[in-house]
Amino acid sequence: MFLWGLLVQAGTWPTAIPIRREFIAENFPTPSNHASTLVEASDGSLQCAWFGGTAEGRLDVVIWHSRLEANGWSRPTVVARGEEDGDRPYPCWNPVLFQLRNGPLVLFYKVGPKPWSWWGRYRLSYDHGRSWSPSHRMTESLVGPVRNKPLELADGTLLCGSSDESSGWRVHVETIQGLGTVKPIWTRSAELNYAIDFGAIQPTLIPWSSQRIQMLCRTRQQVITECWSSDSGKTWSTMQKTRLPNPNSAIDAVRLADGKAVLIHNPNPDERTPLIASFSRDGTDWTPSVTLESEPGAELSYPAVIQTADGLIHVAYTWKREKIRHVVLDPAQFQ
Repeated sequence: MFLWGLLVQAGTWPTAIPIRREFIAENFPTPSNHASTLVEASDGSLQCAWFGGTAEGRLDVVIWHSRLEANGWSRPTVVARGEEDGDRPYPCWNPVLFQLRNGPLVLFYKVGPKPWSWWGRYRLSYDHGRSWSPSHRMTESLVGPVRNKPLELADGTLLCGSSDESSGWRVHVETIQGLGTVKPIWTRSAELNYAIDFGAIQPTLIPWSSQRIQMLCRTRQQVITECWSSDSGKTWSTMQKTRLPNPNSAIDAVRLADGKAVLIHNPNPDERTPLIASFSRDGTDWTPSVTLESEPGAELSYPAVIQTADGLIHVAYTWKREKIRHVVLDPAQFQ
């Protein structure tokens, strides 16, 4: 914590910057946009989704989607609405795009009046995000990956970091087998923390080996917490503090092809700026390496990060609750 405390006190952040930075759209169709997700589909296309409307939680909030094409990002289109559960609409929340290894592209999302009372839904695409199946509602108490992408295990099981805000902030894991088949099998673990110890939500998962998986979580306690599994997510260690500050803001991470992991996070415990990338070889020691963006008082938050087949790192994040920003990092800069 000493290193991070010194950085916060000095306000000194990495000087390296992304090799590319742009907005997903020149003119967003809604005034408020938040909680983006990224995926590289099986056809190689980069795609982004987010929720947008007049303001978070309003009835007009829907899920938007865009593809990166030869001439730039496509015009955003609506891919999900909260109209499938009765006569009245509900706001949509927290989309998660994920490409199954031998199956369709999946869009997970949440629907409901508030995060503590929402429910999970998903749609499937068999043509790389150009069209989507009807929306499916998950069974009661399941929401799928609550904000960050799942892990697909060797046997095809999806391991989803999830959380519940109905009785304090508590983290759990959901597994999905046979998604895209007639009868997928869903399971939910017990909670991994007591809300009285850590108010933790929105896990991101890092696979350090086929068995050893690290979970990092956003909390209300101004610190990122972690749990570890040594049996591919069947059981988890007790939640503990890391040395990484957190201003009660979302994080995301991915294990890279070279064996390191990159974590995208807000390192200032008091505000959601700057947004930086830190790298680690073991999940314990993290080196702040890139400042994606920094502006005092601005909200630069809710990152999603993936590595594409060409080795580049792509990040999408919320820019001032108004737009979604896309940046590209070259990991060769940080060997």
